[in-house]
Amino acid sequence: MRRVVSLYLPNWSVDRLRRDLGADAPPPEAGLILVGRSGRRRSVLAANTAALARGARVGMAATQAQALIPDLLVRDADPVGDAAALDRLAVWALRRYAPVCQADGPDGLAIDATGAAHLKGGEAAMLQDMRARLGDAGIAADAAIGPTYGAAHAVVRFRRDLRLIGPDGVDSAVGPLPLAALRLSPDLIANLQRMGFDRVADVAHRPRAPLLHRFGPELGRRLDQAYGRVDEPLVPVAAPEIPCVSRTFAEPIGAPETLARHANALARDLCAILETAGLGARRLDWTCFRVDHRVEAVRVGLARPVRDVARLTRLLTDRIETIDPGFGIDRMTLAAIGAEPLDWRPAGSGLGDATTPDLSDLVDVLSNRIGAERLYRLTPVESDVPERSMRRAPPLAPVPREAWSPDWPRPARLFRRPEPVETLALLPDNPPTHFTWRGVRRRVVRADGPERIFGEWRRRDAEVWAVRDYFQVEDEAGRRFWLFRAGDGEDGRTGAQAWFIHGLFG
Repeated sequence: MRRVVSLYLPNWSVDRLRRDLGADAPPPEAGLILVGRSGRRRSVLAANTAALARGARVGMAATQAQALIPDLLVRDADPVGDAAALDRLAVWALRRYAPVCQADGPDGLAIDATGAAHLKGGEAAMLQDMRARLGDAGIAADAAIGPTYGAAHAVVRFRRDLRLIGPDGVDSAVGPLPLAALRLSPDLIANLQRMGFDRVADVAHRPRAPLLHRFGPELGRRLDQAYGRVDEPLVPVAAPEIPCVSRTFAEPIGAPETLARHANALARDLCAILETAGLGARRLDWTCFRVDHRVEAVRVGLARPVRDVARLTRLLTDRIETIDPGFGIDRMTLAAIGAEPLDWRPAGSGLGDATTPDLSDLVDVLSNRIGAERLYRLTPVESDVPERSMRRAPPLAPVPREAWSPDWPRPARLFRRPEPVETLALLPDNPPTHFTWRGVRRRVVRADGPERIFGEWRRRDAEVWAVRDYFQVEDEAGRRFWLFRAGDGEDGRTGAQAWFIHGLFG
């Protein structure tokens, strides 16, 4: 199922100018317009929020805008520089989000995120990450994702209540929008409106022949692109600084074994380039261009810089089943979109030194099969509260200097949230004699504790008096549990004296 993102940059020209000016940029509350020539006329090509709020409009004559806003700041527009900067932004999006990114001038990007959103925690998280990162850089941005680029492009620009379009939700998402959402020419929109057509739904389900005869092929083409009846291929942005190799075929290929053979050849050619540069690949994009102009792409990540042909080939061929060759592939490329200096060291001195096992190969295989976000290690954090005493880290991250205290062992399995139990215990310091958890009553035969843990008052006021008393208990079957009582058993301010289970030993 194809998923395409439309990234919309409503103030791209102005935001880029402000970033270029840096400290010399005018304050946001000052009206600013960018002007350019349209024939003999100087007109407004872009305006900041302050100028728009005071009556300036894109397309307005520059002299009219200056007469309307006396203290208006006027700068020359730079469409060529804006387009070049948009291409650079597309390269940034390619490195960070998906293998297929295309600049969609003058104010957006098209990103084919098929199979890539899970690497950022899902589609909603990926869109939020785009908005947040560009916002931190001073660039206003919005994004929507859908099964077609036409639908995503329309929704992000003409709706505020929808950003995720389901596979079957194109009609309900696009139908209520004005005809301009279909990326039609102004003359065609004017002709349609004269005939009484104002919304996409007014023309979407009408017989095609009369529309084609009266208005030409543009309307039908845009409708078919938005509804997914015809494909709208994206052309990945070219980045000369990224090490890349390619192969073109006289006859289209599609058999898995043929794809695997050429993947090996591309990996060999790429490793030769990386070796010359002293680099190793950290992220690879294998891009296959079909004869119908559709692009199939595979992204592979590596835990450490790698320049091993066999290892790269195996990681690529593990993902062959995700490539749909269609009627055939006539060109493919392999690019190291992430490359780092390869720090090569001999395995040992040859004098019997013990070597540390290299787990990076295993990490790479698992990460690309189940997702990098599902593979991690736990590292200690300075906190007495159990659920705060650890954090996720990359599998091959350096071992931190901090370590958990051996005085009080922690359970092998710690629950994400403590679960309540029914129990009976003598206050204030006695362990429970029995407890009921998930409908099963268990009798306690051995117990150790309490281990008292105080709340972290510096985090929030509610933890100033908070106390937990933890006990390690063992039932008749030999299973060991980690229970705690909320409160010290005497003062009501320290907790409600309720009991919870927080983990299991073994």
